[in-house]
Amino acid sequence: MNIEGKNAVYEALKADTTIEGLLVEKGANHPIIALAREKGIKIQFVEKNVLDKVSVTKKHQGFIAKVTSFNYSDVEDILKEAKQRGEEEFIVLLDGVEDPHNLGSILRVCECAGVHGIIIPKNRAVGVNETVIKTSAGASNHIKVAKVTNLTNTINDLKKAGLWIFAADMGGKSIYETNLKGRICLVIGGEGKGVSRLIKENCDGVISLSMRGKINSLNASVACGVAVYEALRQRQ
Repeated sequence: MNIEGKNAVYEALKADTTIEGLLVEKGANHPIIALAREKGIKIQFVEKNVLDKVSVTKKHQGFIAKVTSFNYSDVEDILKEAKQRGEEEFIVLLDGVEDPHNLGSILRVCECAGVHGIIIPKNRAVGVNETVIKTSAGASNHIKVAKVTNLTNTINDLKKAGLWIFAADMGGKSIYETNLKGRICLVIGGEGKGVSRLIKENCDGVISLSMRGKINSLNASVACGVAVYEALRQRQ
């Protein structure tokens, strides 16, 4: 679904509507651009004829916002999912994953591993768009995804609810020596950046995967797969 026109797009941004990307006519100058950048929304500057082809209304005024039709859940819905299954909470929180192929792969591996839900940030990260849905190979239909404004606040809320929060990053305790059997949330960092300092400071601990090669980090979706399956192994 698209939102077209200056006023409609501007109001959608101010209302914190989930916008996956913004098409802007080259040379345009409007507060929309600054606001979208502030919110970490990906902007593509294109020629007018590109917007004309995408536009349904033909009244885009140089601005088209791409809005996903994916039905996001609340964090509370994820907690309820665990309760309904009669299981201890098993949640994955993503800190700034920007590649839609990575997110799609993460949805797939988490659904296969029995994760109750995934939490992603509203800004500066990819949302569940068409590429994510396709890459997930159907998993997006079966796993809950919550989009939150503030990851730190969400982590602290989960801790208050009784969950243990572990960041998967370098310099931590071996994941194979960490008890992942209880009510847990695993934090996976974004591509190239890992888990941010502030997020790590609010976690209960940092867990690391063994590295034997010359490269010291894994692709986000691969790291997530290793981590959730080690947790699954312990929980079984």
